[in-house]
Amino acid sequence: MKFTSIFFTAALTATSLGNPLPEDDHHMAQKRATSCTISAYSSVSSAKSACTSITLSNIAVPAGQTLDLTGLKSGQVITFAGRTTFGYKEWEGPLVSVSGTGVKIIGASGSVLDGEGARWWDGKGGNGGKTKPKFFAAHSLKSSSIASVTIKDAPVQVFSFSSATSVTVTKPTIDNKNGDTNSLGHNTDAFDIGNSDHITIDGATVYNQDDCLAINSGTNIIFTNGYCSGGHGLSIGSVGGRSNNVVDTVTISNSQIVNSDNGVRVKTVSGATGSVTGVTYSNVKLSGIKKYGIVIQQDYENGSPTGTPTNGVKIDKLKLTGVTGTVASSATNVYILCGSGSCTNWTWSGVSVTGGKTSAKCTNVPSVAKC
Repeated sequence: MKFTSIFFTAALTATSLGNPLPEDDHHMAQKRATSCTISAYSSVSSAKSACTSITLSNIAVPAGQTLDLTGLKSGQVITFAGRTTFGYKEWEGPLVSVSGTGVKIIGASGSVLDGEGARWWDGKGGNGGKTKPKFFAAHSLKSSSIASVTIKDAPVQVFSFSSATSVTVTKPTIDNKNGDTNSLGHNTDAFDIGNSDHITIDGATVYNQDDCLAINSGTNIIFTNGYCSGGHGLSIGSVGGRSNNVVDTVTISNSQIVNSDNGVRVKTVSGATGSVTGVTYSNVKLSGIKKYGIVIQQDYENGSPTGTPTNGVKIDKLKLTGVTGTVASSATNVYILCGSGSCTNWTWSGVSVTGGKTSAKCTNVPSVAKC
C-alpha cells in the first residue's frame, strides 16, 4: 500500500484511510507524505521536512518565538487555517518568517493571523515604548506566491520584503482598524519593500496607521487594485541612507486611498544619495485625505523634514496620470519640494486634487506639474 498523507496533531502521527500506521512504517510514510495538517507549533519543523502540502490549523506560537517557515522546498504549499495566535513578549520578532523558492503561501477561507496588537500598542510604534515584534518577514523568497492571507491587529510593521525576487501577493487583507482607538496603533506599515525585484501586490485591502506601501529600494514593482484606509498613503521611500538606494520601474495603479494622512507620496532623505526612476501612479482615487493629497519632498527626515530640499536622490521619469480626488479643507492639495535639477522628465496628466489649500512653499516644481 502506498501512503499519501500524514496528519500531524500534538505529536507526529501518520494515517492512511483512517488506520494508524505501524511504528516501523512511520519513517517511510513520512518520506512519501504529500499532505499534512498540524495543530501544534512543535510539529512545524517535522512537517517542513516530511510534507509537500502543509495546513497550519489554529497554531498557537509561543511568546518570543517565530513561526519558522524558512528554507521551504520547491513546490511546498503552506495553508493557514483557523486562527493563528502569538504569545506576548516584548521583542523585535518577526512573528512569521518565510523563505524558499517556488513555494505557495495560502490563507484558507475564514483564516486569520491574529497579532492581538493591543497588548503592545502604546502610540509610539517603533519609536519607543514597548519593543514590538514585526509581523511577516518574506526575506529571500523567490518565484513564489502569497494568496488570501489575512492579518489582524499587527503590533507594528506587517509585511516586509527583502532580497525577494518574483513574488506575487494576491488579495491580502490587513485589518488594523482597532489600532485607531485612542491613536495607539503606530508604524503599522502594510508592505515594506527593500532590495527586491519583480514584486506584485494585487487586490490588497488595508486598514492601518502608516504607509500602505513603502518602497525603500527595489525594481519592477507593481501595486494594483488596492484599497488603503487610515494610513499614510502609497509611498516611494523614504529613499536614501541605506545600502541600496535605488528605486526603478514601479507601477501603482487602479487603487483607492481613503481617510489617510497622505495620498500619493514620494520622499527622499535629506542629504542622501540614490535614485528614483520610472515610477508611475495611474488611476489613483483619493478621498478624505487629512494632510497632503500629493506630496513629493526631498527633505525627508523621520518625523522632522528640514524644509530645505537636497538633490542627491534624483526623481526622474515620474508619471502621474489620472490621480484625482479630494482632501480635507485643512489639508494641502499638492506639495512639491524638489532640489535644484533633481526632478526631471516628469509626466503629469489628468491630475486633479481639490478641497484643500494651495501650498506657498513648493520649490523647483517641474513645468508639467502644478502645485
